[in-house]
Amino acid sequence: MREPDSAWSRNRLGSCKGAEVTASAGMACELIRFMSPDDANIAGNVHGGTILKMIEEAGAIISTRHCNSQPGEPCVAALARVERTDFLSPMCIGEVATVSAEITYTSRRSVEVQVNVLSENILTGAKKVTNRATLWYVPLSLKNVDKVLEVPPVQYMRKEQEEEGKKRYEQQKLERLETKQRNGDMIFPVINPDPYTVGYSQSSLIHLVGPSDCTLLGFVHGGVTMKLMDEVAGIVAARHCKTNIVTASVDAINFHEKIKKGCVITISGRMTFTSNKSMEIEVFVDADPFVDEPQERYRAVSAFFTYVSLSKEGKPLPVPQLVTETEDEKKRFEEGKGRYLQTKAKRQVHLQPLAQQ
Repeated sequence: MREPDSAWSRNRLGSCKGAEVTASAGMACELIRFMSPDDANIAGNVHGGTILKMIEEAGAIISTRHCNSQPGEPCVAALARVERTDFLSPMCIGEVATVSAEITYTSRRSVEVQVNVLSENILTGAKKVTNRATLWYVPLSLKNVDKVLEVPPVQYMRKEQEEEGKKRYEQQKLERLETKQRNGDMIFPVINPDPYTVGYSQSSLIHLVGPSDCTLLGFVHGGVTMKLMDEVAGIVAARHCKTNIVTASVDAINFHEKIKKGCVITISGRMTFTSNKSMEIEVFVDADPFVDEPQERYRAVSAFFTYVSLSKEGKPLPVPQLVTETEDEKKRFEEGKGRYLQTKAKRQVHLQPLAQQ
């Protein structure tokens, strides 16, 4: 359930560094917010969707500010993609979240923003990093929402920074195209499904897009969409294992089309893969435009969420294995297994240098 906007405004303390834009890589923005019971599940863990929404808000502020740093047509930065986001440590009720965002690369028409989330126990002073994320934004004209404007260039401290950023830009462009090409799937209800099957846990949520969900341009905030997606993915995970569940990671979230105010959106989730300790859930967002310009339903956003099952003490629990019935389900399971093994291999490569220190 979405938190009331008044509560969001009350509980958030924001301070943005670099208000005088210097057009250099590393310009930063910081948001600080107290975590209330409205932000958490019944076990007291803050919803992954709440954190994703804060991450997106910080990214939108800094990228919009940068894109308006030079004279020209006013614009608002729209979220195009979120790279894989790992939830490194749970955040709990009563902790203070500090979300720090900085611009790390710009192409001609897009901005890369890297975000870190830190949680603080204000009783003990203990701090820990809970999330790291990379987001891509594009500047849309306030006069013509279909017009993507050029991004002011940034200055890099080292030539390598620009070269590395360009590689990341080309890679995400390719991955976005591949995702869009395989986005024709639909999720349909299953009558009397057996436990632990795909149909047993699959879930959908329908939401009417209102003014409070939208930017100045009348399109949905990326953070609002991600929060709804996490909510549906969480329901799927909880239905499957019937325990406390938390978001472990989110694979790349691709925003294919804008969602306009007045649309009815359907957020659908289904389980695609289970390992011994984790669950992969595919989530789609489909939009039905009913106001102003009626048109056919379209796929707006897609992503894969990974959840883990926890005991009452917060310890990892084994995950019941997913029962696949159709050829399509078996194919998606194998694809999910491939993503799981690839991520596991990358993590081991990353940890090897640390182990040698």
